Amino acid sequence: MAYDYAPFPYVAPPGLTTSEPRHPVAIVGAGPIGLAMAIDLAQHGIKSVVLDDNNVVSIGSRAICWAKRTLEIFDRLGIGSRVLDKGVTWKVGRLFHGADEVYSFDLLPEAGHKYPAFINLQQYYVEQYLVERSQELSDWIDLRFLNKVTDHRDHGDHVALTIETPDGPYTLEADYYVAAEGAGSPTRKRMDLPFEGQTFEEHFLIVDVELPHSPFETEDPERWFWFAPPFHQGQSALLHKQPDNIYRIDLQLGAETDPKTEATEEKVIPRIKAIIGDMDFRLDWMSVYKFRCAKLDQFVHNRVLFVGDSAHVVSPFGARGGNGGIQDVDNLGWKLAAVLNGAPTSLLDTYQQERSFGSAENILNSSRATNFMTPKSDIETLFRNETLALAAKHPFARKLINSGRLSQPCTLAGMDLQSGDHPLVGQALIDLPLGNGWLVEQAQGQFTLLTLDSQSWPDTVASLALPHTPVCGARYGTTGAFLIRPDGHICAYFETPDTAAITAALTRATGGHA
Repeated sequence: MAYDYAPFPYVAPPGLTTSEPRHPVAIVGAGPIGLAMAIDLAQHGIKSVVLDDNNVVSIGSRAICWAKRTLEIFDRLGIGSRVLDKGVTWKVGRLFHGADEVYSFDLLPEAGHKYPAFINLQQYYVEQYLVERSQELSDWIDLRFLNKVTDHRDHGDHVALTIETPDGPYTLEADYYVAAEGAGSPTRKRMDLPFEGQTFEEHFLIVDVELPHSPFETEDPERWFWFAPPFHQGQSALLHKQPDNIYRIDLQLGAETDPKTEATEEKVIPRIKAIIGDMDFRLDWMSVYKFRCAKLDQFVHNRVLFVGDSAHVVSPFGARGGNGGIQDVDNLGWKLAAVLNGAPTSLLDTYQQERSFGSAENILNSSRATNFMTPKSDIETLFRNETLALAAKHPFARKLINSGRLSQPCTLAGMDLQSGDHPLVGQALIDLPLGNGWLVEQAQGQFTLLTLDSQSWPDTVASLALPHTPVCGARYGTTGAFLIRPDGHICAYFETPDTAAITAALTRATGGHA
């Protein structure tokens, strides 16, 4: 494979020879979600220990499409620029039926944003950057590789963990336990928690192909999706460009496929040649999979908190898995830090409220996409094909096509921490160029009051005066002020400088602990 999977060093933990002090947070799983969780907590002044049973980044490209909102969160965590520099930027998608293009779409047609609609970057690079960022924060993050959690017990005021290492077992205690181990979460299984949803029987083949000279090269990289392409008749296909001249090809195989047979060079090479013709290529990684759309009913179980695929799983179409997990982290990090600093534990209930809603929305969109892509009857196939035919000529029909509605942050409007009914309340902040940078660089990580006019706004919270520009006016208006949460969501709007109203909104947004 093209990536150098250098192992991270194992260091014998102190718990093997002595009792460790209780840790504020134990995070189980050093994938993108667990590492991002540790960094987020560190930036809020909370120490954590990260435990992983492995000592290398993920094998294979796995999650590759990182959405604009995730990139803005990565910016706050300290790796945004690295992802932007290494990744493949794209915003245009093209959709084909057979050999004919049906239509194309632009996910971010306007300028004035630091980050693009999407960046394609293999998960192993993202994990590498997060590990290196965690190592920069070593005073706050204790990274422990080859430390496998085999059991845990919630004692009400803390959680006790049993951990296996190459040097034997040990135990440690933590005030809170964050399960970030992925879709097969051993923590979830130990707790015998139901993971309810829909299992899709279709098999799909992922192949990463290194193409020094690609027949799909365009001036700007694009996402291409085919229904019933001539090179894969009757099925669907997806193509993305990644760094290092590697292309992700995703092929629908059908429900009756034997994964062991299909994930072989003997089967895969002819499929690739049917797509690219007679040219040199190299197989970098391949996998055959089927998937579920499922979630826990509750993400918060006293001192045990579930994030990412441990809490919810979706199909890979629409880039909702990794992006949804990073949004879990963004939502939970500041709340858990606040609770550890004295805020009521009920603040964690709003993580359950907001992210359970977000994951349910992702599952709904993901299930609809998969059902459209894999019709189960002749009638469903006829409906899909007629929709595609209409869409080539009539824009109204394009809204009915679903090849993976791409990841967008959900609105939190009407939920417990938000105040007022302004249309932007509950939305994630909209980026904006400032005289000395970007809004996403200055309005995340703490509560911030964004002021739009020259009124004398009270000094109740950190404030940032927005510029009087047409872009700002179009995105936020020209008067009043918005209260932004640490995770970048707008939680209140004020028409006039009202200290009591701002204080009340801040108190509400912090669970009664302003």
